[in-house]
Amino acid sequence: MKCPFCGDQDSKVVDSRRSEDGCSIRRRRECMACQRRFTTYEVVESLPIIVVKRDGTRQSFDRNKILNSMVRAFDKRKVEIAELERITSEIEQSIQNTLEREVSTDKIGEMVMERIKPLDEVAYIRFASVYRRFQDVGSFVHEINQFLEKK
Repeated sequence: MKCPFCGDQDSKVVDSRRSEDGCSIRRRRECMACQRRFTTYEVVESLPIIVVKRDGTRQSFDRNKILNSMVRAFDKRKVEIAELERITSEIEQSIQNTLEREVSTDKIGEMVMERIKPLDEVAYIRFASVYRRFQDVGSFVHEINQFLEKK
């Protein structure tokens, strides 16, 4: 690690600990040349994810879109926002773990539905109605019947 004071490449780690958010490691280092101390942070490299929409267009992954869609589905339902944030993080991590750089909106929608189904039946149906683009009451009833059969 290059010393920010003298530019020397040789340093030693004096102390390591997790950061407050738990997503990085904080390291106190000491330069072997000038003996000054400095702090570095080590984080897991996350590669950019591209979302392929139904119409074939591509855009950068935005976790807030997932969170906002769940917030709308859970409108006036009893669920803590922290739970929805946890689900969003879980989905984002799952996508990162696949090592694929492109993911379809269909895949993301399925992942959301899989995770909200056990939390709240009404929110699940609300989300499914938007995600699956119900055109009429028949398709809505069909989804509810499938839900009840799997229950």
